[in-house]
Amino acid sequence: MSRFPGLVYAFLVVLVLASAWYWLSGSEKPAAATYSLAKVTRGDLTATVSATGSLSPVITVQVGSQVSGTIQHLYANFNSRVKQGEVIAQIDAALFKAGLAEAEANLKSAEASRDKASVAVAEAKRQLDRVSELRSKNLVSESDLDTARFAYDAAVVEHRVQQSMVAQAVAARDRQKVNLDYTTIYAPIDGVVISRDVDVGQTVAASLQAPTLFTIAQDLSRMQIETDVDEAFIGMINEGQPVHFTVFAYPSRMFHGEVSQVRLQPKVEAGVVKYNCIILVDNSDLALKPGMTATVAIEVAHRENILKVPNSALRYVPAMDPQQLKQLRDKLGSDEAILWTEQDKVLQPLVIKTGLIGETETEVSAATLREGMPVAVPGERQQNTGRRRGLSLF
Repeated sequence: MSRFPGLVYAFLVVLVLASAWYWLSGSEKPAAATYSLAKVTRGDLTATVSATGSLSPVITVQVGSQVSGTIQHLYANFNSRVKQGEVIAQIDAALFKAGLAEAEANLKSAEASRDKASVAVAEAKRQLDRVSELRSKNLVSESDLDTARFAYDAAVVEHRVQQSMVAQAVAARDRQKVNLDYTTIYAPIDGVVISRDVDVGQTVAASLQAPTLFTIAQDLSRMQIETDVDEAFIGMINEGQPVHFTVFAYPSRMFHGEVSQVRLQPKVEAGVVKYNCIILVDNSDLALKPGMTATVAIEVAHRENILKVPNSALRYVPAMDPQQLKQLRDKLGSDEAILWTEQDKVLQPLVIKTGLIGETETEVSAATLREGMPVAVPGERQQNTGRRRGLSLF
């Protein structure tokens, strides 16, 4: 009887240790990778280069002012349609009219001085002729003849000076006329005003550069997208390639365009070299607005009636010995990959050649590859939902 309590205590110790071991070893098992099945399909495949850009009119003209002054009238506003030669703004011309009047007065004064110098030339010429005749008769000295000749030459030079003053006055008058004409702002092209940067009463200063009054887009039915393409993909971009894009304003609508130019000037952003590509867009319905952000896909290659598989099928790796997997991969060529096909519910490797790579699918080919053949793609990971279990003594 004395042994019974000791046996009980020993049994309890063993039971506690077994419960602790079961609790530690009975935790969740590692998640096992599973797969789903997709099929080899036949159809067309397009490879694209994606980018983003902004819409803008093909031709945009900034209308400025050549002279400084106060805006007196505005004859155009946002979204106004204007014709070439139409008056769209007027700068106060009072000072320029006064300047023109002053220049015309100066011109008249210069012309009077020129006429006076012309009379002086004629008088000096008569005096020279008279003294020359008297000198031929030895009635005057040689010095008198020299004095008369000098007076004539001086009168001729003065006349030339006054002629140049008239020319300067004419130029000053013409300049004032031009400045006066510049106070009236005309539309340089037919188009639509997309920006107005001034108001009536505002003073514009044209001392250093012409201030912008309006921005006019020539034709909003033809627009362009300016987008930057990474140097890694620019070699695939060529003029004439088709483009499709979307904008945030119409998320369910697909727009189309065409690459018109690949500009040679590089742009470096955060160490990445990019090149500007211009895409022409038909905007006949005027749905697209300047400044909209476009998500662009440039079609760089197209294949028809080919076998293709989801891109994820080429990334799937089954649970197998790493050494065997390495041996399989070491035998692959540069354009080869492994597809895992299911036969009798067992995955078998199939070496295939890859071709055109699209956004979601890849062109594949092999002697034994057939349309409709099932291939493995990554599936959801199954989780063991068993909880940690232990033994409760109470």
